[in-house]
This record gives sequence, structure tokens and C-alpha cells, in this order.
Amino acid sequence: MTVLDMLQRPIEDIRISLTDKCNFRCTYCMPKSVYGREYKFLPRSELLNFEELRFLVQELLPFGLKKVRLTGGEPLLRKDIEHLVHLFRELSDDLDIAMTTNGVLLKQALPKLVNAGLSRVTISLDAVENEIFQSMADNQIFSSQDVLDSIAFCKQNNVPAKVNAVIRKGVNEHQILPLIKAMMDLDVEIRFIEFMDVGQTNNWNLDEVITGAEIRKIISSEFGECQQVQTKPSAVARQWKLANDYVFGCIESVSEPFCSTCSRLRLSANGRLYTCLFSEEHHDIKNVIRTTPSDVQTFISSIWSKRRDRYSELRANFDAQQKKPEMSFIGG
Repeated sequence: MTVLDMLQRPIEDIRISLTDKCNFRCTYCMPKSVYGREYKFLPRSELLNFEELRFLVQELLPFGLKKVRLTGGEPLLRKDIEHLVHLFRELSDDLDIAMTTNGVLLKQALPKLVNAGLSRVTISLDAVENEIFQSMADNQIFSSQDVLDSIAFCKQNNVPAKVNAVIRKGVNEHQILPLIKAMMDLDVEIRFIEFMDVGQTNNWNLDEVITGAEIRKIISSEFGECQQVQTKPSAVARQWKLANDYVFGCIESVSEPFCSTCSRLRLSANGRLYTCLFSEEHHDIKNVIRTTPSDVQTFISSIWSKRRDRYSELRANFDAQQKKPEMSFIGG
């Protein structure tokens, strides 16, 4: 029952934003100037419940769905999240169930998540130096060591883990080497992410982008030549290997777009489907699930078969005032 979009791309992944809330206020995602004390987050009734999310994934499996990624906001703020993981695992032993988290609540939650069937974890860490970490996350409660401890905890418990680091010129490019050294010591792959123009609130500027090529040049200055590793076509990160065999990745949405192989469907915290991280257009799947659940597969097929998104490849052609969804709302 494979359905292809206008560019012959299948549905293989769904990224599910479980909540629009987060315990960080990262300046490139949820700046405090917008998401302050008076900001009204979604009421619980606006979120899809776990049974509804299970039903949606069940309806996507016949299309060839291979991976579910739980995101947010911060997904670990969603109560009893291990129950949702269990519901997904009941659907298929082969389903790749992943989570992206800032990591500070992970140590407590990880054992239950793994027992429920979680496959792997991606942890965000933009700096080793605590002052830079707390500045970028705009928080004084948690430290970079809290995140490093969670990464180490994953390794100690044999839970597959990777680390994502957003690099922003003039902010944390001097953390590239400390980050890769720390991840070498932990034997965990890190992926460096180019600063992207997601949403409307992060004041994105092309001049603040450190490209993957520039990141690799910085790494090569310390560790020697970076050799590219063959990765599967649909992978968002291009992998590189150092002389000591350590492998890291670069996610280069700005300088080296990968739209042609994008197989990701995105579900926002309030039940809207997006076919692109940068899309203005959305589709209310929550209403379909709650009113005419028998129409869900037809609804999704209709949306995906008309999909022609390739924003990153055509970025220069888009209006700067385009109203893209916020990272915290659509889950990255």
C-alpha cells in the first residue's frame, strides 16, 4: 500500500510532537521573549491522547512506516510517556521507536522507556562549557554536566544514543572541538546541525550559519582529514570518519539540502500534519481521528500524494515573511 508523493518519496518516518512545553528556552527554538511566563500553552484537550496516537501509527504502518520519533517541546514532560512507547511497540516488533530529548530528565525515565520498547535516544547538547550551555538554553537550573551524565547513563545501560548540537556563528562555534572530544571519550556519535530558519521567532540570519564544510575544517585542524562514510540515501546526517575511526555527522539543511530523499511526516502537538519542517500548510488529522477514523488512511494518502515540498533546495525563492511553524510546535 505504498503511497508516493509528487517527487516519488514514500512515507517512512513520522515525527510526533507530544507537547509544546519545554523546560528550556533555547534562543533558536523557544526564546523567552516570546515563550515567557504569560505564554499560553496548549490545554490537554488539544493534544492527541495516547490511544489516538497509537491509532494513527497503526494506520500508517501499511504505508511502509518504519520509524516513529517522539519529540516536543520536551517529550519527557508528557506524563506516562512509557505507556505510549508500549502501545507503539505492541503494534510491531520491527518499528524503530526513537526519542529526541534535551536529556535532563532522561536518567529517571530511561529504564521504564527501554522496558516499554524504546529503540534509541537522541540527546541535544549545544555546548560542553556550562556558561555557554546555560546561555543558549536560557536556563540556570540545569547544567551541561546533567546532559553529559544522561549520555553516559545511556552508554552504561547499552541504550543506543546519539547527540545533536546546533552550531550558531558567534555563539558556540568554539564548542565544536570540546563537544567532539567529549563524545569521543563517551564513544557516542555527535551530529552537528547547521542553524536553520525554522519558525518565526529565532531571528535566523544566513550570516549566522556555520556550514558543515566549515565545521569539518575546524575538526580537521585538530584531528586531521575527515573521510566521508557511505550512509543510506534517506539519512539526514552525512557521516564522516576521523583517523582514529571516530564517526560524527553533519546535518546540512542549509548548505547541502536533502529534500530529495525526505520521507518524513510530522505531527504537531495539537494534531496537525505537516509534510515539511518549513511548511505553512497543515492538515487537521485530529479532527479526522475523532470524527471519522475510518477515513484516516484516505486522508493521509490524499495529502502525501500531492506533496511536492523541497523548501531547503528552494530557500532563496521563498518570501522571508512566510509563516513557518515553530520548532517547539512541530518537533524538528
